[in-house]
Amino acid sequence: MGELGEAGTDRVGPGTHLSALGKTQLALVLVLVLVGCRKPLTATPNETGKIMQLAVPTTGKYTGAYIDFGDQEDDVSLEAIEDFETMVGKHQAIIASSSYWGEQSFPTRNLELISRHGSVPLVFWSPWDKPYLQKRGPDRFSLTEIIKGTWDSYIDRWADAARAFGKPMIVSFANEMNGDWFPWSGWYYGANKPMPGQPNKWEGPETFKKAYRHVVDRVRARGATNIQWLFHTNNYSEPNETWNYPAAYYPGSNYVDWLGMSIYGEQIGEDDWSPIEPLITWPYEQMCAVDPTKPIMVAEWGAGEFPRKGNKATFIREGLDLLRKGYPRIKAAVYWHERWQNDDNTYSNLRVNSSVESLQAYRAGVANPAWLGKPILRPVK
Repeated sequence: MGELGEAGTDRVGPGTHLSALGKTQLALVLVLVLVGCRKPLTATPNETGKIMQLAVPTTGKYTGAYIDFGDQEDDVSLEAIEDFETMVGKHQAIIASSSYWGEQSFPTRNLELISRHGSVPLVFWSPWDKPYLQKRGPDRFSLTEIIKGTWDSYIDRWADAARAFGKPMIVSFANEMNGDWFPWSGWYYGANKPMPGQPNKWEGPETFKKAYRHVVDRVRARGATNIQWLFHTNNYSEPNETWNYPAAYYPGSNYVDWLGMSIYGEQIGEDDWSPIEPLITWPYEQMCAVDPTKPIMVAEWGAGEFPRKGNKATFIREGLDLLRKGYPRIKAAVYWHERWQNDDNTYSNLRVNSSVESLQAYRAGVANPAWLGKPILRPVK
């Protein structure tokens, strides 16, 4: 509908003014017209008139990256993306960044930039409050408060902004919940305490599932059909016990479009070095058992540069080769390109160019045409 008229005027035609009763009657008519014209909430269609999503490739696998977008992982810039792509020699089908609940905002600028660049944004949507410190337990955005509806208005605003953005995006809500470092981890919500009368169900994972479903239900109710949902676990659970395995947290196939894993080698000097194959194989088998049909994304992967303990170039080379040729349900891999300073003043350098050899290994690996640098889109079903 077009505009109804200039604000502040009672004029409805040349030389005509309304009485108070007439104004009331007109207001009722206009309200009825507006209600009658209202359309169901839905994402903004593209130029073809269709809402699009990322397609699962029948051949090949998407390559993507998180590119050191600052302490809050949201300082996205076109320069950083282009510099990374020039360095590795390949366009990125997926670009990852974060949206923390503590900011109480939607990253429209970031997503528009990524989309205009020709990539699909992957958003880590984290119910986390400042100062974003790990291993502190729940904060004001706790799973229990989410379930109670305390943050429904924020969820709705975020969903409305996602719908208005309208272009394909993937959302990883509350990732790596099977660890013990994030405030939404099942560890903090009853952990392995049995659910009354429900064998093989535990309070920690069940609380997470309720919160996940609550969030997805509200976002979908606002019409953000351009979102695909990523159920994103750590490759190995911490603690590594049955109650904490990914399957215990799975909210159900109706709530998930992609399954996801984080796969990291050594990140800090006190960790043990590991080749990449055992970091993938058993977790992949676990994830395949969670749901028999969903595609799998390695939503984060990488390793630090510790030449006295292991060869990062080999880790990258073998990783890209294994991910490309094996594990048929893995359809995307997003490298975590970041360097940060630790509390003991040491550095963790996961960047692909942490050494000449590591960069050469990455460039050579993603040069294979089976690594897809451009996203394939399909209409929402």
